[in-house]
Amino acid sequence: MTDERKNQISELAQQIEDKLFVQHGPILTGDILYKSLGYASADAFRQAVSRNTVPIHVFSIVQRRGKFALTTDVAQWISKQCFNNKAK
Repeated sequence: MTDERKNQISELAQQIEDKLFVQHGPILTGDILYKSLGYASADAFRQAVSRNTVPIHVFSIVQRRGKFALTTDVAQWISKQCFNNKAK
């Protein structure tokens, strides 16, 4: 991967992160999380979690329901997907 491509991915990730952070904060969960990762439903996301195929690190929080992910991780994953698809 070229430095230019890395910079493009990094810039897009920062733009996405800024928007998500303003709207949802540093941690995503629920509908926002699974929709941001491209899952069609909460059930599809739960299935991916149980199969350990979610493309980013998701975690639990003590005494909280559901799974959580860092906004930064989601933004980076989205930007990488965008540029990976452009290369093909």
